[in-house]
Amino acid sequence: MNFLQDKQIRYFFFFLLFFLSLLFLCGGILNVIQAKSIQNLFLSQNNAVATALLEQGISKDVVAQAITNTAISKEGSDLLMSIGVTERTSIGFLPFMNELQKTTGYSMFQMGMFLTVVLFGGAFFFFWKRDSLYQQGLQVVSRFKEGDFSCHMPQLEEGTMYRLFTSVEQLSTILQSKSETEHKAKIFLKNTIADISHQLKTPLTALSMYHEIISDEPYNFNVVKKYSEKMGQALERMEQLIQSMLKITRLDAGNIVFERQPHGIIELVGEAIAELTTRAEKEGKVILLDGSTEETVLCDKQWTREAIGNIVKNALDHTSWGGKIHISWECTPIVTRIFIKDNGAGIAFQDLHHIFKRFYRSKKSLDTQGVGLGLSLAKSIIEEQGGVLSVQSNIGDGTVFILSFLTEL
Repeated sequence: MNFLQDKQIRYFFFFLLFFLSLLFLCGGILNVIQAKSIQNLFLSQNNAVATALLEQGISKDVVAQAITNTAISKEGSDLLMSIGVTERTSIGFLPFMNELQKTTGYSMFQMGMFLTVVLFGGAFFFFWKRDSLYQQGLQVVSRFKEGDFSCHMPQLEEGTMYRLFTSVEQLSTILQSKSETEHKAKIFLKNTIADISHQLKTPLTALSMYHEIISDEPYNFNVVKKYSEKMGQALERMEQLIQSMLKITRLDAGNIVFERQPHGIIELVGEAIAELTTRAEKEGKVILLDGSTEETVLCDKQWTREAIGNIVKNALDHTSWGGKIHISWECTPIVTRIFIKDNGAGIAFQDLHHIFKRFYRSKKSLDTQGVGLGLSLAKSIIEEQGGVLSVQSNIGDGTVFILSFLTEL
């Protein structure tokens, strides 16, 4: 009986058992009182009969025999009938029976009132406690409806009612989580729109200015060529910005499912830098690979390739002519690490903790390429796969980025 798990119901059930026991006890007490009253009636009536007979001069032996006699006869019945004592005679005309009825009725009334008070008192207390519990739950639900999830439903006991309260509490937690998610989504959308608007403002302004210059001198070949190239660069910057923002937005929204599978590191890194080798050659820089061709890493190939490419691109942005980007890796039974090291100027200590923020550009890198989203995107990609992206750098000693992935045995 699961309903007995509820402490209040269990106590009320025990109260009913107690009341039934009390009812039987009162019945027994009433039976004893009634038997005592009948005994007193019998003695009083026999005393009255004996007194009347003795006053008429009847001998004591005859009186004693009459009182102790148990036999009945027709003559006795006729005598009683002649004086009006029959089964139809009203109890009111029988003084001793009338007294017995009053005594018994009064005792039954007292016991009935006592049992009624006990029963209604116990039932009232149970329903009062139950109603208090309902009122408490109703107040909490009302707070939930108003968006206040700081209060909690009563959950300290067992029973169906408390299981219902627990379910309501779980539902409130889900609603709270949904509300917070929606609020964060609104803030995220607002910040994203603001970021995109802010970042597009500069290249759009530049495009407008270049267009005006070309419009003013449409026949000046050198001017047209110069500012056409600048327009191309601005458009390329806008394309990079939009593509990066779209990827970051998909990551933040949780719309990307990463398919982690073992891939050869040499193949993964080679594909990531394939489109950057030409740029490195033009800028007089070298990308070196150093690691075993047999090692593998557990990751999503497409997105991890994107992350590695962004980090290498960042290294190219911050190294001068003749710079070197050294990519190596090591595997242990626990973790696989990929190191991307450059011999650039390094990162100042005060900037080291901010480089993964979106659109962050240190004062020393304002004149470099990039839109300030590559490292942020790379970090999101690695961490969404359960990995870690860290950085070590000192001014003048270059920078090394470390991509760490757990190895599943």
